[in-house]
Amino acid sequence: MAVVKRYEKNPILTKDDVPYPVATVHNAGVVKHNDRYIMLFRSHRHNGRSIIGKALSDDGYRFKVSGRPFLTPASEGIFAVYEQYGVEDLRICPMPTEGFLLTYSGYSRHGVRIILARTYDFQQVQRLAIISQADMRNVVLFPEKFDGRYIRLDRPHSQIAPWSIWISYSKDLIYWGQSQCIMKPAPYHWDQMKIGPGATPIRTAKGWLHIYHGVFATMDGAVYRLGVALHDLHQPHRIVGVADDWILQPEDPWETSGYVHNVVFTCGAVPEDDGTIKLYWGGADSVMCAGEACQDELLEMCLTRSRAPL
Repeated sequence: MAVVKRYEKNPILTKDDVPYPVATVHNAGVVKHNDRYIMLFRSHRHNGRSIIGKALSDDGYRFKVSGRPFLTPASEGIFAVYEQYGVEDLRICPMPTEGFLLTYSGYSRHGVRIILARTYDFQQVQRLAIISQADMRNVVLFPEKFDGRYIRLDRPHSQIAPWSIWISYSKDLIYWGQSQCIMKPAPYHWDQMKIGPGATPIRTAKGWLHIYHGVFATMDGAVYRLGVALHDLHQPHRIVGVADDWILQPEDPWETSGYVHNVVFTCGAVPEDDGTIKLYWGGADSVMCAGEACQDELLEMCLTRSRAPL
C-alpha cells in the first residue's frame, strides 16, 4: 500500500491555470491560514527565469491562481543584485506573533543564496535579509523558537559532505552560525547522491517530522524521491530516526516526464486535525501535485524502520 495516497485528480495546478504567461508551475510552499490553503508556487517565465505565484483553495486541492505574481526579482538595492536570475522554491514558516516567514533561493551571477522575507496577510511581502553565503539552497525554518533561538535546516554545497542536511542557529534571524552536519546521503541507497530539506517541519508528540528530498543517480539521469526523518522535539539537531524507505517516487506521467523528468520535489506539507498530512510536490518541475499521508504511519517508519542519519 502506498505511503502517500495521490489525489485522484492530479495534477492540481498547471501552467494553463495561471492567468499570466509562464512555462511551468512547481515546487510550492503551502500553509493553511484563516481556514484557507495558500500556495506560493514557482514558475519559469518564458525567458527561463523563475518567479513566485500565489493560489488559494478552500479544500487544499482545487486552487485558483491570483491575477498577478506574488514575488518577482527585486528591481533595486542589494536584493536586486542577488535575485537577478530569479527567485525559486519558497518555503512558508508560520511563526507565532511574527507572521509568516518566507525563505527562498535567489539566483544571480554570484551563485545562489537564501533570502528571508515576511508576510502577515499574503498581500504585502517585506524582504528582511540575505541569510546565507553562496552557494546555499533549501533553507527550511522550524516554526518555533528554542531557548530564544531560531533553528533552520539547510543544504550547502560541499565536496567534503556533498549535498547533506545541516542545522544552524540564530538569535535574530539575520546572523546564523554554530552549523553542523546532521544527516548525509546513504551509500547505494535511494538518496545516495544528495539530500536536502523539503517541507517546514511538523510538530508531533514524538518529535518534528521532516519530509525531505533524496536523489539517486541512474544511467538515465537523476531520480528525485521523498523521504521522512524525525527530529527530537527539544533538540532538533538530534535525529531520532530516518525512514529507510522512500515515501514517494515519480510514477505518474507528469512526474516521470516534463521539464526535468523523474522528479517529485516538496516545499510544503500541511498537518490536518484528523491525523493526516496534506503533501504537495512538484512533478517533473512542470506541474503541482497533492496527496495525503497518515502522520502515525510516517512516525512508525522513522521509529521502527530506520537507517542511520550519518
